[in-house]
Amino acid sequence: MITGSMVALVTPMNADDSIDWDSLANLTDMHIEQGTNAIVAVGTTGESATLNVSEHCAVIKFVVERAGGKIPVIAGTGANSTSEAIELTEAAKSAGADACLLVAPYYNKPTQEGLYRHHMAIANAVEIPQILYNVPGRTVCDMLPETVQRLHAHRNIVGIKEATGKLDRGQAILELCSGDFLLYSGDDATAMELMLLGAKGNISVTANVAPKAMSDLCAAAMAGNRSEAETINQPLLGLHQTLFLEANPIPVKWALQQMGLIKEGIRLPLTPFSEQYHAPVLDAMRQAGIL
Repeated sequence: MITGSMVALVTPMNADDSIDWDSLANLTDMHIEQGTNAIVAVGTTGESATLNVSEHCAVIKFVVERAGGKIPVIAGTGANSTSEAIELTEAAKSAGADACLLVAPYYNKPTQEGLYRHHMAIANAVEIPQILYNVPGRTVCDMLPETVQRLHAHRNIVGIKEATGKLDRGQAILELCSGDFLLYSGDDATAMELMLLGAKGNISVTANVAPKAMSDLCAAAMAGNRSEAETINQPLLGLHQTLFLEANPIPVKWALQQMGLIKEGIRLPLTPFSEQYHAPVLDAMRQAGIL
């Protein structure tokens, strides 16, 4: 059972768009040292949409090997093509990933039946724990709680990253699915409240820049300690907001650059962080005590 703070790790890049393997190694080491409970490699924040299949698989393999079993690695293997999602999931299993995160197929706008058949096909094809990922703001496709309930009966489908930011949506999933089904927040701003309701962790963008604080927050919230969780979360509120002033991962990569942890590389169609937003992010970083 993977629980707690799971960082949606960025994929560091050089100015020429090549992957910066040294920085990726250092980030992996930092998260192990700072108490992050799991690493999500090549999710949305890891620019899954700008990496080709070969790079995608190489990053997963690299992070798995660098983590060395010290913390679990969840591989982002979703795609809008079912066959490609199966291919990526098979590659992640071969690389030694502990689980896979599969975003709802984007652009196609499948029906709920299409979502069900897509995820069942992957679960039937690859024997590895699989986490559904619902983020309709990006996919233009909303996986409803009733569909999640249908899917959770499959032994390989173990949980869902629910990124709508709607607490009633998370509550509905908790009520419809059995206690061994893992609900994770995918929205930093509402993660504390969802964990206090019963979610088992947070797949986090903020954890990229504040790993220890996010680990402590998740531990407190999952233990039901509202007072402690609120105390930890208060200095992080600015980060939860400003790291989304432009499309993720544009702001968080810029923040990591300011911390000296990665270089300036980001791939088109993503662009460098707009200067007008620099000051708010710097203010939020100071408030969180990371600058």
